[in-house]
Amino acid sequence: MPKTQTRVLTAHVPIQLARKVDQMADRLERSRGWVMKQALSAWIAQEEERDRLTYEALADVDDSQFIDHDTVQAWADSLGADEPLPVPSK
Repeated sequence: MPKTQTRVLTAHVPIQLARKVDQMADRLERSRGWVMKQALSAWIAQEEERDRLTYEALADVDDSQFIDHDTVQAWADSLGADEPLPVPSK
C-alpha cells in the first residue's frame, strides 16, 4: 500500500487549547496529530457545507425562490396568538 504524502502545518494556539488537544489525545489513546487532523477535517467539511448552502441560497434568490422579510416577520409575530398564521412557504 503506497504511503500517503503529507505536509507539516504549524500554528500557534493558546496554551489552554493545546492542553485540551493533549487531553483529548490521551483520552482517545490517539496521537496529538490524529486529533488535529480530525478537527481540521471536520472544520473544512463544515466550511465547505456552509459555502454550498450559501451558493444554493443565492441561486434561490436569483430565481426569486424566497420568502420576503415582512411575511416571515408577520408569521413570527403571530406565534403567540390564539390562531397563529400558517408557516410561510415559497
